[in-house]
Amino acid sequence: MTDPLIFDGHNDLLLRIYNNDVLPGADGFQGSGGRQIDLSKAKTGGFGGGFFAIYVPDSTSLGNDDDMMATSYDLPLPSEIPWSDASKVAMAQAAILLDLERDGALRICKTVADIRAALADGIMAAVMHMEGAEAIDRDMACLDVLYAAGLRSLGPVWSRPTRFGHGVPFRFPSTPDTGPGLTADGRRLVARCNALGVMLDLSHLNEAGFWDIASLSQAPLVATHSNAHALTPHSRNLTDRQLHAIRDSDGMVGLNFAVAFLREDGRMDADTPIDRMLRHLDHLIEHLGEDRVGFGSDFDGAVVPKDIETIAGLPALRAALRAHGVDDALMQKLCQDNWLRVLNLTWKDS
Repeated sequence: MTDPLIFDGHNDLLLRIYNNDVLPGADGFQGSGGRQIDLSKAKTGGFGGGFFAIYVPDSTSLGNDDDMMATSYDLPLPSEIPWSDASKVAMAQAAILLDLERDGALRICKTVADIRAALADGIMAAVMHMEGAEAIDRDMACLDVLYAAGLRSLGPVWSRPTRFGHGVPFRFPSTPDTGPGLTADGRRLVARCNALGVMLDLSHLNEAGFWDIASLSQAPLVATHSNAHALTPHSRNLTDRQLHAIRDSDGMVGLNFAVAFLREDGRMDADTPIDRMLRHLDHLIEHLGEDRVGFGSDFDGAVVPKDIETIAGLPALRAALRAHGVDDALMQKLCQDNWLRVLNLTWKDS
C-alpha cells in the first residue's frame, strides 16, 4: 500500500548527512544505505517528501534513549548556541539540500504548485525548514538569504532557548507550561516571517511562546510534529486548549511518530503498536477536524514504532488506517492534501 504518497511534516535527514551518518552518494541516501530515509526506501514505502529540517546540534549531550525509559525523566537542556557557530552549521546543511537537488535526488519546493509537480513527477518534494532559529541574526539578513534559497518553514526554537524564545524540555510527566514566552526579537521574527510567508512551526515551543505567536501571527497556527497531551502528558505534546486555538486559526498538526510522545508511559520504546498512533490521530481529528491533521514523522531523528521503523514501513501505517476505517477521502487528506491546504494559506506565492 504505497498510495497516496505521503508528504510529511518533519525529518532530520540533513543532520544525518551533516554528521556523516548517511552518505549522500549512490550507496547512501540516493541508494539504499540511508538510516530511516533514502530513495530506495521512499519507493518501497510511498514517501513523497516533506519538510527537511536544518538543525544545529549541540556539542554537549542531551542524554540518550535509555534516559527516556524511566517512569519519569527531566533531561537538562544545553545552553543557547552562539549565532557565529550556528550560522555556519545551518548554511552547511542548507548547502547539502541544494547539492541533493543538483544531483537530481529531490526537488526543493517553494510553492504548493512545486510540491504537486514533484509528487506527480515521482521526484521527492523537499521543503527547506529550520528547527531552532539560532542561525538567524537579529537583523534577520540570514532569514532573507535562506528564504531566497528556499526556506519556507521555521521553528523559532528547538527545545533549548534561543534569542527568540524558549522551548520545552524533554520532561515526563509535564505540561508544556515550562517558562517565559517570546522575547522582543521573537516578536519581530514572527512579523518578518508573516511578511515573507514563512510558516511558523510551534513544535518544541513552550506554552507561553505558543500563546504569544497565537496573538501575534496573521497566519494559521501549525505544529509540524506534535501529539496530544491528553493522551501522553509529555511537555512536547499539545493541550486540548492549544489544539482548539490551532483549529480556530485554520492551522494543522502533524502526528509525531516518536514513541515517547505516543505512549501513555512516555517511554522511548520501539515496541509500541501502531494503534497508539491511531489513538492520537483520533484525538487530533476530534479536536481539529479532518482537514487539519497530517503526519510529522521525525524520521531520522526519532525512535518510531518497530512495525514501521523506516519510510519503507509506511505501507503498514496505511494498512492500519484502512483497518481503522479511514476511507479514500480522509486518507488523501492525511497523506497530502491537508499539508498542501495549510501551505496554500500561509505561503505568499503558493
